[in-house]
Amino acid sequence: MTVPTIPLGFEERVRREEPMSRHTSWHVGGPADLWFEPRDLADLQQFLRALDPTLPVTFVGLGSNLLVRDAGIRGAVICVHRALDELERVEATRVRVGAGVPCAKLARQAARWGLVPAAFLAGSPGTVGGALAMNAGAWGGETWSRVLEVETIDRSGVLHRRNASEYRAGYRSVQAPASGEWFVAATLNFESAEARGAESIRDLLVRRVASQPIGAWSCGSVFTNPPGDYAARLIEAAGLKGFRIGGAEVSVKHANFIINRGTATAADLEALIAHVRRVVREVHGVSLETEVRTLGEAA
Repeated sequence: MTVPTIPLGFEERVRREEPMSRHTSWHVGGPADLWFEPRDLADLQQFLRALDPTLPVTFVGLGSNLLVRDAGIRGAVICVHRALDELERVEATRVRVGAGVPCAKLARQAARWGLVPAAFLAGSPGTVGGALAMNAGAWGGETWSRVLEVETIDRSGVLHRRNASEYRAGYRSVQAPASGEWFVAATLNFESAEARGAESIRDLLVRRVASQPIGAWSCGSVFTNPPGDYAARLIEAAGLKGFRIGGAEVSVKHANFIINRGTATAADLEALIAHVRRVVREVHGVSLETEVRTLGEAA
């Protein structure tokens, strides 16, 4: 295996063989060849321009929707959640937010500004960049229903501004007009509702704590809901709550969550996901699709 070269000027800031288990909410994953955390957007541009153009690049945020395999990720992994952190109200109901901002932070600030309906974002454990990439949502709301425009960066460090109409967003899916671009910011539009937004967030978070295994090592919902049904209902009805493979377990509190009990490997999690899909298909005749993004190489 060829050892990647660290770009000149970044030798002290790039880490080699960084365990991805430190950076995912499932706490699993082998090493990234190179790990970089830019200081800001200009720093990110400079790094991309200096990086070997043949080296694969992976962008991550809070790692809340990632399953990184046990042999890790080849190339450079760039973590943006501390760098792309701008959050400003640009008009009465419009907000410009960096891709590294946690969705929950955006929801809270929108509520302080008296803007709704942003509360659904409080149920998304990742960053705005991840929410844009998968059209994340909760409690009936979806990210792209609020997007006016996005700003992206390509592999050469060039910035682009794109209208929301250039993207095709569906249920937990987004089709981009160009490949090889990553989100760095978005402008979202909400409505004014004075103080009701903060109260709505409190109510939704109470429901979330009551129904989901908050605090456990998980990635949130593993499977998308099939048309007219719920993945959690199908999994529970198939008798899979509490089923384990190695250190991975189907949550007994919410069947669409898979928990790392502390000893799981990525292989355990992948095997359990495959088992759940197989049993649900046999019992219900429904093929579940995953929300989680799987990266890297198996051991």
